[in-house]
Amino acid sequence: MQIVHEAGHVLAAWLTRGTVTAVVLHPLAISRTDVSPNPQPLVVVWGGPIIGCALPMFAWWLTSKAGLPSIHLWRFFAAFCLVANGVYIGYGVIEPVGDAHDMLRLGTPPWLLAAFGMVTIPIGFALWNRQGKHFGFGEVAGVVCRGHVFGIVVLLLLVIAFELLWTRLTGFR
Repeated sequence: MQIVHEAGHVLAAWLTRGTVTAVVLHPLAISRTDVSPNPQPLVVVWGGPIIGCALPMFAWWLTSKAGLPSIHLWRFFAAFCLVANGVYIGYGVIEPVGDAHDMLRLGTPPWLLAAFGMVTIPIGFALWNRQGKHFGFGEVAGVVCRGHVFGIVVLLLLVIAFELLWTRLTGFR
């Protein structure tokens, strides 16, 4: 989720002709993207949560159109990104930290942060609804595909390795 969120900041920075000076990714740290110069800081700060929600939703849509058997995994990931970004930004009205702090400092009205959370969180929970059967949970628990479990474990290890390597190569912690 952090990688997709930070990719949103990076893409927004590039689109507004900002220069990305650092992307902090580490499995034990809060991710961060530094941009300088940053001609459109409000666009860049909103790029993280907006693209961080839209990209996983698009990936889920693509897998559903392709009829891939892993569609439930993409749906789960899209839902997770919606809930995580929604809580992160929406809770910023109460405790403005990170992106929410920057959004407020740059003039975003608090109600917009709350609205973002009030839209993304319920959509995320709706996507999670009735998905337990694919993960072996609930009254109608299905059999979990071992290939999917293996694939997710490998993907998790690759993400951790990528973040550790990224940190080592860039020197940002």
